[in-house]
Amino acid sequence: EVQLVESGGGLVQPGGSLRLSCAASGFTFSSYAMIWVRQAPGKGLEWVSVINWDGSSATNADSVKGRFTISRDNAKNTLYLQMDSLKPEDTAVYYCARQTDWNTNRGQGTQVTVSS
Repeated sequence: EVQLVESGGGLVQPGGSLRLSCAASGFTFSSYAMIWVRQAPGKGLEWVSVINWDGSSATNADSVKGRFTISRDNAKNTLYLQMDSLKPEDTAVYYCARQTDWNTNRGQGTQVTVSS
């Protein structure tokens, strides 16, 4: 059974930073490209960042480019999202998922709130 457990969210002031983690189990983590998606209050899912299987290639959405960095540690079966220069519009529940089935198989999410 695929299990994805996100952590690291919280309340942060604009301009602050957070690091999200996603612990993966139940599948061969190193074989999958992984993705972070988010859902802001009252809005649909938005993809944020994707990384390939070995971490050699990553792409960010325009809305977070230059501020967020996705990374992974295949030895620890863990995905990360370093979020810097946070803005109020980054407020959302953040989910990790495999790129292949992100729409149907995600973790429980972690809340990120950016507010002064």
